[in-house]
Amino acid sequence: MFEEAETGQEAVMPSNLIKDPDWWRGAVIYQIYPRSFNDTNGDGIGDLNGVTEKLDYIASLGVDAIWLSPFFTSPMDDFGYDVSDYEDVDPMFGTLADFDRMTAEAHKRGLKVVIDLVISHTSDQHPWFKESRSSKDNAKADWFVWADAKPDGTPPTNWLSIFGGPAWEWDSRRCQYYMHNFLASQPDLNFHNAEVQDAVLKAAQFWLDRGVDGFRLDTVNFYFHDADLRDNPPLSADEMPSTVDPTNPYGFQDHVYDKTRPENLVFLEKLRRLLDKYPGTTSVGEIGADGQAVELTASYTEADKRIHMAYSFDLLTPQHSAAYIRRIVEEMNAGIGSGWASWALSNHDVKRVGSRWGEGLDTRKFAPLGAALCASLRGTPCVYQGEELGLTQADVPFEKLQDPYGIRFWPEYKGRDGCRTPMPWVKDNAHAGFSDTDPWLPVAPEHREQAALEQDKDAGSILNRNRAFYAWRQNVTPLKKGDMTFLESPGETLVFTRAHQGETILCAFNLGQSHETITLNGLELEDLKAPGFTGTAQGTTLSLNGLDAVFAKVVS
Repeated sequence: MFEEAETGQEAVMPSNLIKDPDWWRGAVIYQIYPRSFNDTNGDGIGDLNGVTEKLDYIASLGVDAIWLSPFFTSPMDDFGYDVSDYEDVDPMFGTLADFDRMTAEAHKRGLKVVIDLVISHTSDQHPWFKESRSSKDNAKADWFVWADAKPDGTPPTNWLSIFGGPAWEWDSRRCQYYMHNFLASQPDLNFHNAEVQDAVLKAAQFWLDRGVDGFRLDTVNFYFHDADLRDNPPLSADEMPSTVDPTNPYGFQDHVYDKTRPENLVFLEKLRRLLDKYPGTTSVGEIGADGQAVELTASYTEADKRIHMAYSFDLLTPQHSAAYIRRIVEEMNAGIGSGWASWALSNHDVKRVGSRWGEGLDTRKFAPLGAALCASLRGTPCVYQGEELGLTQADVPFEKLQDPYGIRFWPEYKGRDGCRTPMPWVKDNAHAGFSDTDPWLPVAPEHREQAALEQDKDAGSILNRNRAFYAWRQNVTPLKKGDMTFLESPGETLVFTRAHQGETILCAFNLGQSHETITLNGLELEDLKAPGFTGTAQGTTLSLNGLDAVFAKVVS
């Protein structure tokens, strides 16, 4: 499927030439969750050969790079985010040879390859941890965060795990607690130990030597903990950000001691020096820190010093009014300094944007609008697999849940499985063309109607509208690298300019469902006829239907 002869779509060659070390600045990154993308060996789980098989499809989207969620050797307690070997491929995904072939084929199509680097913690099955827990005086005894119990036997601090309960697990071998920010089977590495830093940098170098173009850095602000093991203070009710989940007590603390420590900046400088030895590589960090996103993005992505870009969860929330989006983006633009943001509306950890923001709306209108908005903000947009099809959140019944996070907090929180269900490739197939056997998660019945091959046949589909927009965007440099300024606009509209090297583009989005006419005094506009949208710009006036957009060149 999706060879050029079958789709009628010629692959768009992205403009991420290796001669441009800043190719990542404003590039469109397509996130692949390999388990759910395409299964070629019939075990119900996607694999690296499945990615290779769909590279023509990915290239046809007009994106610049792929980001692969983890495929390393793992017991899969957290589906690859618990690594037991940093320098090999888990057999369920294939082999190192399969990875090399996929990378080579991606590069032939002009696609960069970014992989997830999960180094804040390992699996408890990693040889490093097995040795560390064997005694208090072995060579790796201090490679993980170990601490004695308090005199009453309780954990050393009040730190909590994101996945529920204390962030400490008692180990009967050492008769000590070890720290875990996530599952108890995901012990945290001790970055205060220089040998640990060297070991994870060696793992990064292994993949750089294999030709990867960069890393997505999982939980990039979780690497260091407070060496003095001080308790986190509580947050008062008026201090808690609106993103706090009331079903999970993790959000009740101010996490000043278990993450986001100042030592992190020094390590990120070491990582950047390694990346700089491989010209054209990049890095994007995941920052999990309520209320500090701007400050941390600015410091973590300071130009030429630490990582290249970072994203937070500020647009991965239920809030989506025009006023909210404008506030979040303006605060980032004002505070980021020389740094660079990355933006996403969906990923493998949150409810799909088609349901979070698009509930009750016409998906055929909302999905292309959301994609274009994300790709027009100052920063680098990430598109999560299936987002280009307008997929909504799947409802996975409890008996078929796989996510330990969802199982623990069910039914108030249903976990992450609903955004991880298999990619639908064809409509009339038992498993939507994803696999020849029962997949690890069920295919959502409603996703069949949105299958990629079905949409490929329809010139006006969400898929083809997104393809057309990304292809058009490739030649509009201000949308990739330009500065950004918001203009006043009514209702649920967002109007802003992107300016780069003397060229200014105006972008206008109507997130509401009513028609809006906007007059911009002092600006003369030339409509750019962006594909897929019916809004118009004439003189100083914008005309926007509900869930529509317009792009115009500012001529005076």
